[in-house]
Amino acid sequence: MEKRFIYADNAATTAVSKRVLDAMLPYMTEQFGNPSSIYKLGRDAEKSITEARDRIAKCFGCSASEIYFTSGGSEADNWAIRSAALRLGEKGKKHIITTNFEHHAVLHTCQFLEKQGFEVTYLPVDEKGLITAEQVKDAIREDTAIVTVMYANNEIGTILPIKEIGAVCKEKGVLFHTDAVQAIGHVDIDVKDQNIDLMSCSGHKIHAQKGIGFLYIRKGIPMTNLIFGGAQERGRRAGTENVPAIMGLAEAVEAACENIPEKAARLSKMRDRLIDGITKIPCSRLNGDREKRLAGNVNISFLGVEGESLLLLLDANGICASSGSACTSGSLDPSHVLLALGLPHEVAHGSMRLSLSEETTEEDIDYILETVPKVIDRIRSMSPLWEDITKGKENIQKAMKFVSPLK
Repeated sequence: MEKRFIYADNAATTAVSKRVLDAMLPYMTEQFGNPSSIYKLGRDAEKSITEARDRIAKCFGCSASEIYFTSGGSEADNWAIRSAALRLGEKGKKHIITTNFEHHAVLHTCQFLEKQGFEVTYLPVDEKGLITAEQVKDAIREDTAIVTVMYANNEIGTILPIKEIGAVCKEKGVLFHTDAVQAIGHVDIDVKDQNIDLMSCSGHKIHAQKGIGFLYIRKGIPMTNLIFGGAQERGRRAGTENVPAIMGLAEAVEAACENIPEKAARLSKMRDRLIDGITKIPCSRLNGDREKRLAGNVNISFLGVEGESLLLLLDANGICASSGSACTSGSLDPSHVLLALGLPHEVAHGSMRLSLSEETTEEDIDYILETVPKVIDRIRSMSPLWEDITKGKENIQKAMKFVSPLK
């Protein structure tokens, strides 16, 4: 089969769609006014932002006044958690609950707050990357300020029981934040029905441009200012609004939330074909729950393989993949998400994530299924660890328990 170019790293970022680009372009040329200006060109820009806010809100069952534009998911995560901690910490609520496999935008924020005198409970996920609402309920204390649990994991694609966790938090009177960056466009989200108080979104995961996102803040939640210096975003985030990006985000959110069941069914079929084919490779394993996972996510580890070598050889064959979060791509350490599942370093180091989109074709899947086994064979032929595996060396027996048998 001839070499192709296949982009299979949509969990890292997506291409801006033509629909989104067309929505943005007028605001870069004819409708370029500053929304804070009082003349018509400025008032028109302000009106467009208001309309964009309303369009986004309707997709999640909330009101336009509850949507605040940010530079993306990491900023939204930081704002939600730090603001809740600062406000409630003044009332003696200095306890935070999260999981041990969150995105680093959440984990590093929690670690920062620990240095400010907060106590953080990091709930352990099980071997499939799941937690239960009961775990959250048992962890809530009188001094708990906020629970922050991601909707779907960015590396292994597991979907967590957000509605149930939200119900527990509501019952206990504790704020609930979810990082929904990976979930939006893949699952139906209604913030009221699912008892979500704060929710983060990033545009570049749903075919909008990089550098735009939003934070949903339920009405009545007092928030600290993120940026001082102007009246934008109801005085909470100063700075001239990025009107083209906001208009693109509204278009992207609407497009992402259209026909979710149909899109998920198509992607799930291709995802499952990839999983079934790739896990035929000896000493491999699927990471994350087989059923409770995002439709386009495939995360597989291979014993006797280094993730960096795997990605470089896949790239040489025209396949763009990743070994985990794009935000930690410069790190040589194994993924904290895979370690949270209980995987030994030898298994966690050899991971590959493929994330599909609506643009992925059956022919793309065919090519990946043909190419990956060849690349794995090539890497293993040069691997001292694989030699230990094939010889049944004692030092590798622990890791062998986590992968499929050597055939």
